[in-house]
Amino acid sequence: MPVGLLAIGLAGCGASGAADAKSTVTATAVTTVTATQTASAAPSSVLSTSAPPSTKQPETSQPSSVQTGVVPSVVGLNHQLAQDTMQAAGFFNLAEEDATGKGRLLINDRNWVVVTQQPAGGTRAPADTTVILRSKKNGE
Repeated sequence: MPVGLLAIGLAGCGASGAADAKSTVTATAVTTVTATQTASAAPSSVLSTSAPPSTKQPETSQPSSVQTGVVPSVVGLNHQLAQDTMQAAGFFNLAEEDATGKGRLLINDRNWVVVTQQPAGGTRAPADTTVILRSKKNGE
């Protein structure tokens, strides 16, 4: 059942090259929307349209598309290589901390070495898990 109808008429006339040529454009739009109500599904304020039905899946407590993987052990690696290893394993939600407690920022990742990680290497975890890498500067 068509819900919306759009009619546009265009007409033009004129003589090319004539100094007093005129053109006329006429547009008419008509839209019809029909309201429907389903007792158990839709409130009375919902309007039916000709748009295709939504393909969105209903939300669940844990989507079936969540991938899990084994968290690699990166303790002892320089911080940059540790990040690259995590990303190669599918873990992109990474956090970093100064393991000495001084609160320093890890500006040049290659000058730092990972001393602990959370979750531990070998743990099976969802890919969206936040992996915390605690590092200290080389030689500390």
